Amino acid sequence: MEKGKIIVLDDDPVVTLSCKRILGAEGYNITTVSRGEDALRELEKEEYDLLITDIRLPDTSGIEVLRESRVIQPNTDVVVITGYPTLEDAKESIRLGAFEYIEKPFTPEFMINVAKKVFDRRGWILRQAYINEFRDYIVPLRDKENPVIFYKEGVWARPTKSGLWEIGYDLRYEMAAGEMLYVDYLNVQKVKAGEPFASLLTGSGKIIDVPSPMTAEIKEINTKANDIICSLFKEHLSEGWLVWLARVVPLEL
Repeated sequence: MEKGKIIVLDDDPVVTLSCKRILGAEGYNITTVSRGEDALRELEKEEYDLLITDIRLPDTSGIEVLRESRVIQPNTDVVVITGYPTLEDAKESIRLGAFEYIEKPFTPEFMINVAKKVFDRRGWILRQAYINEFRDYIVPLRDKENPVIFYKEGVWARPTKSGLWEIGYDLRYEMAAGEMLYVDYLNVQKVKAGEPFASLLTGSGKIIDVPSPMTAEIKEINTKANDIICSLFKEHLSEGWLVWLARVVPLEL
């Protein structure tokens, strides 16, 4: 399974072949080029997660490639490598946004660790972007101020600061098993405890009724629920995020 796309720019075939062998064996998709103009042309055609570039090149400098790459693909991380390190180059590389400035020669383990740091950080940024986009539509499993209360068969509820309660179903088990899910809401404004207010349609054809944990009046449904389910990753599941399905006002019996 490919972990990400990396382009390696160096006019030394030993370096490019080493990077291709080392990082390719780790599951990364590697493209190698020997000229700066070729690297920039590739960046214009394809999206890359990481650019590894030498400083000294036959047609330009790695610093210039770094500068141009920030314009063409500002989200591409850049690692600068050189056999002739200078403080000035290091400062300029970091100023332009390079992730690392590395002196040649480097060991395979060192290069693997550098790539891992880059992609670990990218994964964190993606997770944060996900959380920021859906912040109002997802619920942290562990919240000391507004704890989640689990009922039977995966149904849960929690109070919110607004006075409403959020109710939902723990989707993590089905999603961890690889099930595709779709939320279908019933057209009801009030629901009794134990009666369904929504159904989950699974990729295998199973229909899961989601009963309300309380007698309540439905004030709001989660309009982003299906978007969130499509966007969920296993990392989000392991971090303990839940999807609320409705916000309700509890009613006395």
